[in-house]
Amino acid sequence: MKAELSDWDTAPGLLDGAMNLELTAEECGIRSWLATVPQGTLRGRLDGHDPALTVPAHMRAPGPLRDALAREYAFRAVAEEKATRALSYLVAGAPTVATMEFYATQVLDEARHAMVFRNHVLALGFSPAEVNALAADDVRTILDPLEEFSVPVMRDDFIGGVVTIAIILEGALAPTAELAERKWRPLDPAAAEIDRGAGIDEIRHLAVGAAIAKQHLEAHPEDRDRVAALIARGMRLWTTLPVADVVRRREVLFQQGLERHADIVGGYEVWPGRRLVDTTPEERQGMAEKWSREMRESRLRYIGLGEAVS
Repeated sequence: MKAELSDWDTAPGLLDGAMNLELTAEECGIRSWLATVPQGTLRGRLDGHDPALTVPAHMRAPGPLRDALAREYAFRAVAEEKATRALSYLVAGAPTVATMEFYATQVLDEARHAMVFRNHVLALGFSPAEVNALAADDVRTILDPLEEFSVPVMRDDFIGGVVTIAIILEGALAPTAELAERKWRPLDPAAAEIDRGAGIDEIRHLAVGAAIAKQHLEAHPEDRDRVAALIARGMRLWTTLPVADVVRRREVLFQQGLERHADIVGGYEVWPGRRLVDTTPEERQGMAEKWSREMRESRLRYIGLGEAVS
């Protein structure tokens, strides 16, 4: 595995890594994963962050900032749980030992993500039942339709499942995770570390998934049209889901909390040249959507379907 992903301090950000690193399943087997994840980037971070980082008092206090993070992480906990279950089909259907080992490690990664997101909502002061309630409506309107679309593909079509998780699902959601790490860093450093650790994992997932798809399509060009049609169907599904509305509601809550705690954030820049305290919900959401388009286009060009899917 690339050395860049084995060190917490030097690993690239999610966007940079996912769009530029090239990794294969052969490089990312179980032995490599053991050395670079539990004994590497996550060493000493069993809960996804440095144990010295505790939840600040302003994040435990009832209000819009706490609600924004709780709603976001409750949703992501369920999303990661669903991904864990669906990815098990790729382990079962993997055509080689290398791909079987890689997806076995991704199953564990996603299960860990679900755990740390859920546990952080509990650390904010919510009960387990409240965690489920926070995400219930968004799970029903977004995650359930995505699960209905993706699980049959991942169960019955290995390469279709690879593309579904790497391009349609994780590839679309990853930029929102990048924004989360950046915006929570001055307000909840533990949450930002949780996002960074998950992001390092996602670089590996996206890069290897794209490499598997690229190798398959080079060896089986007759599958190009079928895979392109699957991606197009998945992208159309996203346009029917209320994702923008859900993200907008969270960003509005975040904005209310940001304004109350501007003194904590100070001059912190969420991206070069732009202070977080000066951003708006629309601007942050627009940037995440821009990153999503750029990442998707980059991955599609890499696997050889840049012209096949608009």
